[in-house]
Amino acid sequence: MTNDFIQTIMGINALTTRNLFPITSRYYGVETDKLTTTSGKTIIYLGRRFLPDPNQFALLQEHTVTEGDRLDNITATYLSDPERFWRIADANNAMHPDELTQTIGRRLRITLPEGMVGGTQ
Repeated sequence: MTNDFIQTIMGINALTTRNLFPITSRYYGVETDKLTTTSGKTIIYLGRRFLPDPNQFALLQEHTVTEGDRLDNITATYLSDPERFWRIADANNAMHPDELTQTIGRRLRITLPEGMVGGTQ
């Protein structure tokens, strides 16, 4: 990819939209921003994403972690998509998703997506 091509894309703001990621992504809707260095180089970066308040999620059920559990398998079981592990991480206030299955007996909240009303709260 040439620098001219990248500059053209940046010129039409294609990389500054909120929809760089699919709707199923943890980063969907996160803004990008630009930084121009003292040498004039433009760096595009993803804005900071804060963990949402877990209390904003409607509880569907809980899963008790057992030996050998993996978050991708848990997510596949409850959400039918192992790549949406971040939804369980968000619902359980986990910055590092791998921590969710480290403690046997931990209860994980399985919730509706953020902002959806319902569940068993």
